[in-house]
Amino acid sequence: MSVVARVVLVVYFLEVGVLLALAPWSALWDRNYFIQAWPVIAEVAGNDYVRGAVSGLGLINLAAGCAEVIGLFRRGARPDRQPFRNP
Repeated sequence: MSVVARVVLVVYFLEVGVLLALAPWSALWDRNYFIQAWPVIAEVAGNDYVRGAVSGLGLINLAAGCAEVIGLFRRGARPDRQPFRNP
């Protein structure tokens, strides 16, 4: 995988991780279209266990992003490609 693709992947993991970790505890979670339109979803989404599970998924995404960052730095010290040699 190219370095640019890995950097995009890191940014994606970190953004999704922060969003999923913080959104369930913000006002955005309680005031959105789906919760107001369907009361059954409001009951499920308002449950603290569901909020904690969504935040846990966010923490997993943050950990995956950090692991990719570490992998990027290690790859810089030890590149996978061999230098081109002219035969």
